[in-house]
Amino acid sequence: SDDRPEDVLRNADIAMYRAKELGKKRYEMFTPDMLTNAVTRLEVETDLARALEREEFCLFYQPIISLHDGSLWGFEALVRWQHPRRGLVNPDQFISIAEENGAIVAIGEWILREACRQLQLWRAAFANAHDLRMNVNVSAKQLTAPGFARTVESALSACGLNPDGVNVEITESVLMDDADHAQSILAQLRQMALHIHLDDFGTGYSSLAYLRDFPIDALKIDRSFVSNSNVSNSNAGLTSIEIVRAIIALAQSLSLAVTAEGIETDEQRVQLQALGCTHGQGYYFSRPVDASKASGLIAGYVNGAPVQQTR
Repeated sequence: SDDRPEDVLRNADIAMYRAKELGKKRYEMFTPDMLTNAVTRLEVETDLARALEREEFCLFYQPIISLHDGSLWGFEALVRWQHPRRGLVNPDQFISIAEENGAIVAIGEWILREACRQLQLWRAAFANAHDLRMNVNVSAKQLTAPGFARTVESALSACGLNPDGVNVEITESVLMDDADHAQSILAQLRQMALHIHLDDFGTGYSSLAYLRDFPIDALKIDRSFVSNSNVSNSNAGLTSIEIVRAIIALAQSLSLAVTAEGIETDEQRVQLQALGCTHGQGYYFSRPVDASKASGLIAGYVNGAPVQQTR
């Protein structure tokens, strides 16, 4: 080989870390794509370290709709990165890296503060929006970071927002990493009157013990059971109607609310409503939008009009 010794060592390291990412007791052969991905990752990590202080993050908001009457129930806050060179970067391109290097804690705190601030602005601006809610995603590292409950209290206090307006969205992985600690923190959040939503339900272990042992208020059905984004028939219904039916029945038996993600067609909305699903979100109602466009959706709801689809 004509490779320099330092290049061989570098490539071996890249292959080793790739093997670790995919699981224990395995090996990976180095490929040029690995080097490209490693360089891209390093660039993202470097830029990510400065993104907060440069105020490059922004929030988009996807409406959550009451399937009972079509009214606007709330929003899910979704982070975007306004990168100076790459443009608007979606979270799937940087959140996993932020979780691995610990930056997710600071980013998550900013998301929480900004989401609370924006919700309070909307509640103050629209007379009939006093019960509008905001869903905020919280990672395992963020939830178990020292003083997380105090961080939440500080975010609420800073903008004068009532705690019952915020729903904390967690995934099953949060509960699996350190169940005892997670249970303690969630109990503190519940005492503060926040609500806990279990996201992506049905895609992990889906242990029923979670619903028994943790203060869960609502389940979110993963979009893979609802969405037909890979199906050419625009009128296609639910992709896994029996699974959806079972999740909704389980939620009803435990007096939990249930939100279906990934609704793309009116047929899906009708099916979910008939099955007793309480809330829905997806491109059928609206893509995630910035705060200005979200305000327009709220204005329509306040004036008694149905939510306008923004696709």
